[in-house]
Amino acid sequence: MTDSLRLRAEERVERKIKFYKNLQAYIVVNAFLAVINWLFTPEFWWVAFPLFFWGIGVFKDFLMAYVFVDKFSEDYRERKIQEEMEKLGN
Repeated sequence: MTDSLRLRAEERVERKIKFYKNLQAYIVVNAFLAVINWLFTPEFWWVAFPLFFWGIGVFKDFLMAYVFVDKFSEDYRERKIQEEMEKLGN
């Protein structure tokens, strides 16, 4: 039981670390791109494309780290399989 708990805790921590690293890179890189865009092509804000599409990835990492914490773990999968087997057995 303790090993299972530790593994779940490690997975959660890894998801949070991934989110914060991705968020940090998103902010730094897109700020740099925005400055380049503003200096060289202010008539067309192409920087909106990486902001939007990379933002989707950052948002997904946030959801996986903080909202759907256990929804996609191996334990969740096993619990759901057991529930379905119990339903089929009745």
